[in-house]
Amino acid sequence: MSSPSSAPSSSDSPALRLVRQIEFIVECDRLKEIFRQTINTQSRRPENDAEHTWHLCLCVIVLAEHANFAGLDVLRVLKMLIVHDLVEIDAGDTFAYDTANMATQHAREQIAADRIFGLLPADQAADFRALWDEFEAKHTPESKFATAVDRFQPMLLNCRTQGAAWQKHGVTHDRVVARNRHIAEGCDELWRYAERMLAEVVDAGHLQRGPSNPA
Repeated sequence: MSSPSSAPSSSDSPALRLVRQIEFIVECDRLKEIFRQTINTQSRRPENDAEHTWHLCLCVIVLAEHANFAGLDVLRVLKMLIVHDLVEIDAGDTFAYDTANMATQHAREQIAADRIFGLLPADQAADFRALWDEFEAKHTPESKFATAVDRFQPMLLNCRTQGAAWQKHGVTHDRVVARNRHIAEGCDELWRYAERMLAEVVDAGHLQRGPSNPA
């Protein structure tokens, strides 16, 4: 039985709902054109947002057993991760270590969320916005695990590409740790793995230690 929040809106006919849903799906195809700073391990070209989203969802399916929380709603985590970067169609990808653009990221993405989710029928628009807001707030077990995976995956690609994006932008180990230590709030085991992974790339010379943790 559908919950009240997922019940179809009575203001749209089935035909109109379908038109709005299809137009939303077409609009979201633009996510494939949003490129990130992280590069792919094989082609070494920039990863796009759609590829990033797919990889996050794969990580969730594979790694959910390691989450800090029993009874995790994996389907909700997947929905959250599929939805959360759609705002970048309008707002663009904000590099995690670009402090100036990070300061305005949430405000820009809120405006984008209003427009993009607003393409859907009202009930679905509200559901998608609730998922996006939940991810942003990072209070629930599902949002904490979603965030853990979202932070881990770019680190993994950076480590497997000899720190390419970090080196390009002069990012150091201390900044990577400060940005990503919140992984532990969703998955302690994943953060412990990440710490070992970072130590290996520092030892290999692919990530500089930074002023707060000199050799």
